[in-house]
Amino acid sequence: MAHATASRPVLLLTRPQAQSERFARAVTERLGDGVEIVISPLLEIRDRDADLPQAPRGLIFTSENGVRAYARRVSRRDLPVWCVGDRTAAAARAAGFAAGSAGGDAEALLALLSAEKPAGPLLHLRGAHARGEIAQRLSAAGIETVEAIVYDQVPRLLSPQARAALAGTAPVYAPLFSPRTARLLVDAAAEARAPLHVIAMSAAVAAAAQALGKASISTAERPDAGAMLDLLAHRIAAAGAP
Repeated sequence: MAHATASRPVLLLTRPQAQSERFARAVTERLGDGVEIVISPLLEIRDRDADLPQAPRGLIFTSENGVRAYARRVSRRDLPVWCVGDRTAAAARAAGFAAGSAGGDAEALLALLSAEKPAGPLLHLRGAHARGEIAQRLSAAGIETVEAIVYDQVPRLLSPQARAALAGTAPVYAPLFSPRTARLLVDAAAEARAPLHVIAMSAAVAAAAQALGKASISTAERPDAGAMLDLLAHRIAAAGAP
């Protein structure tokens, strides 16, 4: 990616590499070359060699990373699968699972499972850093659920290009998809001088980003990439309007 320039706003993408590249393609399709894209993941996904229960009666995925980590280790594809959202469900189906989507966030997933009341034990495949306490809350609701940590999210430093963008004069737009990434950006952008505009995926992400100080923070209407892209496009267009 090129260095930031004052002539165009900068889009700083801090998700893991694959997700950032996918969002960058969507931005380019929507906005063309109107923004300068800098990809600098603040998290790196690494598989973990977790012990897996031998006889779950269903699987729960709350991220594409969980799908990929589990699918690489286990060949069985005949269990029912519940996913937090459409993107995760698409990844699960691509891996060979018959997966359904709660179409939202952890609360939507919990509501769906509580309504369906599937027979347990269910197995939640998650990362080392997760929110929502899915397994604990389902078990408390009478749906036996265990969890396995199948991947880790390892912090990374901002790239030189990202640091240059934050030290520059062009406005920087930072879509943030998780509270943890928001907290990492708070630390990484402590010395930022560029005007910083956060596009938060949820109220929890926006709250974590409050420590950025002078940054403007907007929250997407829905917790998905489409709503994030819509809000980003709106903010950039509004900033450029005469």
